[in-house]
This record gives sequence, structure tokens and C-alpha cells, in this order.
Amino acid sequence: MDAKERIEKMMPELVGWRRHLHAHPELAFQEKETAAFVAEKLRGFGLEVHEGIGRTGVVGVLRNGNGPMVGLRADMDALPIKEATGVSYASKKAGVMHACGHDGHTTMLLGAARMLSEMPPANGTVLFIFQPAEEGEGGGKAMIEEGLFRDFPAASVYGLHNWPGVPEGQFAVHTGPVMAAFDTFEVIVEGQGSHGAMPHQGIDPIAISAQLYQAWQLIVSRSVNPTDAAVISVTQIHAGDAWNVIPDAVTLRGTVRTLRPQTREMIKQQMNERADHICRAFGARAKVTWQARYPCTVNTAAEAERARLTATETAPGRDVLTDLAPSMASEDFAFMLEEKPGAYVWLGSGSDENGKNLHSARYDFNDNIMPIGVEYWVKLAHRALNS
Repeated sequence: MDAKERIEKMMPELVGWRRHLHAHPELAFQEKETAAFVAEKLRGFGLEVHEGIGRTGVVGVLRNGNGPMVGLRADMDALPIKEATGVSYASKKAGVMHACGHDGHTTMLLGAARMLSEMPPANGTVLFIFQPAEEGEGGGKAMIEEGLFRDFPAASVYGLHNWPGVPEGQFAVHTGPVMAAFDTFEVIVEGQGSHGAMPHQGIDPIAISAQLYQAWQLIVSRSVNPTDAAVISVTQIHAGDAWNVIPDAVTLRGTVRTLRPQTREMIKQQMNERADHICRAFGARAKVTWQARYPCTVNTAAEAERARLTATETAPGRDVLTDLAPSMASEDFAFMLEEKPGAYVWLGSGSDENGKNLHSARYDFNDNIMPIGVEYWVKLAHRALNS
């Protein structure tokens, strides 16, 4: 029985695992039940299991003699979204759901762990890295800080994400940037409150904030190279409590996404400078807080090519897409790629219409791509270790 036949035979069990995980989602660093489920399965496959790395992370180790070590990573956490799919296995936790497919990612890597335990590479070690807290909380960084690559010195590391909008079962592989860096900002514009009918007696922070918003958008359109990519999004504006009172202050919060470190630093500097200059010009003051969250996710050339060759072998007859633009969304697998060479690929999950896009309350992982993902991981581990 070859790999495809073995995986197809496993499918009812894999679907059951995935739907169990979907019904029991957990937020960042709270994945205790998920981690226990993963650890139990890995032990059942006869693997060496390490728990509590990065608080709730799990690593399964398959050793087969001397040779290199390769890391395969899946994310486990869910999102604070109220599910609206209507499926029979919908979330049992109010306000929490798997709206990004991490339930599917975890299941595909568990399937690969089982397959590889039965048909291991000729030599070397496979790490099955189940990471917590991908959704904005940096679980990948936490695992690294708690010794992931010190204790398990992988030669390379790989990640995979399902991707609505790419045809079902078709892979996309990038060389270089694949996902953007992610930073957050908060700016408090401190003016002077006054009566709404007497604005001349105060310093209106709302009017100043409007000027600041326009000035920030001009950074992208006039200071960023047109062939580069960047996004500044103000996602929160908080001010005032009454109809007839101009408030003392306005708080603006949002995100910045970039693909190049130089652009990232330039935008930070210009946002700070423009906030300071514009506020001072109107007699106000700006308090700026900036948080660098995730770096850009960058695939190394040799590992991207290895991923492309594996994808081509896994899905014959489907061209591997190599010319898609990077996404301006972000991914904390970037921290692992700062430490090790590797590649992060997209596996098409079909149409993204009617709420099937990532982070939608109506999203559900497409189980049809599960056998393709499992086979990709199995073939990639063999290719990486045999090379």
C-alpha cells in the first residue's frame, strides 16, 4: 500500500480528529486540551514527546539514526470570534472558533506524524512542532525563547497554511517574502477640551487627528517606493462622551504591515515625526507607543525550491503557483525563519466567497485538502532528510 492509499484509509479518522478540534477551540496560550490531545496521539504513534515548550507548545520527535534534523510546524490556537457556520461540529465555546484552519493544520501534521512513524526516512530526525498562540501573541517566539532550537537543532524548518482563493489542492510557493511584518501603534493626541459651540476656547484633538490620519496615508503613497508594499491602517479611534463637548484627547490605534526592514523602520520614524510635528503645530501633544510584533516571513531559496519540488510531486497535474504576490497579513512562523532556513507554503482550499475567507465567522476548514497536506509533509520530510 503506497502513501496515498494509506492516507485515504486514514481519512475518516483524520476528519474525526479535525472536527473534534474544531468543536473545542482554545485561544492563544490556553491550548491545554488541544496540546493534551496532540501529545496523546504522538505517544500513540510511538514518538518521543516534549510538552510545555512556549507554555502550551508540543514537540514530537521521530529519530531514525544519524543524519540531519528537519522541523515541520503547525499552529494550534483559535480566534475570539462567535461561530456562524451552522455545522454539526461547531464550536462549543461561546465566542471562540477555529476561523483560520489551525484545526486542519494540526490534524494534517498529526496525520503526517503517524504516516512517518510507519514509513520513516532512511536516516535523520523529524520534529513535529505544534505551536501555540500564532494569532497575534507570538507563540513561535515563545517556543524559541524556551529552547526549541537549542534542544532540537533543526537544519531547516517548514510551515504550511490553507489558503482560500487559491484553487483546492493547488500549492503556492514563494522565494523571499511571503507574509508581511506586523507592528501596532497607539497615538494619544492631547488637546484641550471645550464646549462644542465654542471650539476657539480649546484645542480640538479630533480635528488634529483627522490631519494626522491624512499625513500618515501620504507616507505610503509618497514615501514608500511604488514597487514596494506597505499598509498603514487606523483601526480604532476613541474620543468623547457627550454631544456638545470637544474632548481633551483622542486615541488612535492600528497596524502597520511591511515587506522590507528598511521600509518598516522608515514608516515608524515618519509616523512618529508627523504625529509630533502636526500636534505641536496646533498646540497639542502626541504620545506615541509602538510595538514591533512579527517580522516579515521570508523563505530561503534552497528550501523554497525543495518545497516547490515536493508540492509538484504531491499534486501532479496542478501547477505550483510561484508568482503570487506576498500577503500583507502576518505570520509568527517568521520568528522560526529568522533562526533557521526554511519555507512557508500555501495550500489552496478553494473559493473564498460567501464568508469562506480566513478570520470569518462563516469559515470552516476544507477537509478535502487534508490528504494532500498530509502527503506533502511526508514527502517533504523524506526529501529534506535524503538530501
